[in-house]
Amino acid sequence: MPVTGTLLLAGMSDTPPATRADLFAFLDRLGIAHTTVDHAPVFTVEEGQAIKAALPGGHTKNLFLDDGRGARVLVSALGETVVKVNRLHRVLGTKRFSFGKEDALFETLGVRPGSVTAFALMNDPAGRVRFVIDAALMETDPVNFHPLKNDATTAIAAADLMAFARATGHEPVLVDFAALANED
Repeated sequence: MPVTGTLLLAGMSDTPPATRADLFAFLDRLGIAHTTVDHAPVFTVEEGQAIKAALPGGHTKNLFLDDGRGARVLVSALGETVVKVNRLHRVLGTKRFSFGKEDALFETLGVRPGSVTAFALMNDPAGRVRFVIDAALMETDPVNFHPLKNDATTAIAAADLMAFARATGHEPVLVDFAALANED
């Protein structure tokens, strides 16, 4: 019988956010291979250029967005992808997005600014956040994310990112941001 994120995460809403060790244990339970490289904390895509040059695969930027009416979204995109935040609402059927506030980020995903990552979905067992993945990111392998803090980078297979998201109760929405950027 497959292990589901719901079973593994039961009760997490009353506990502190997951740690790196919790993340790795979860990945191991799901049978997702992962490798991690420790480095100095990185707060922007630009700051991570040297780290990216040494690691294969797709390197990500992750955005926490809020439409002001309760719709919260985590976008994981290839670092160089142009994410038109002012157009994404049309694809998702929400009001226009702005960047989410730090307290809402911590409340729903259990991470702080600079550490936003797809792996934080494991801190949202209630499914309050929609997960949007850049189509270009899924064409790279592996994909790289911070393991809940910005002082390391963890790589997993692109297909395993989808499995991870589903195991946390989040059905990924694939968006072609290149096409979205070219819409008028």
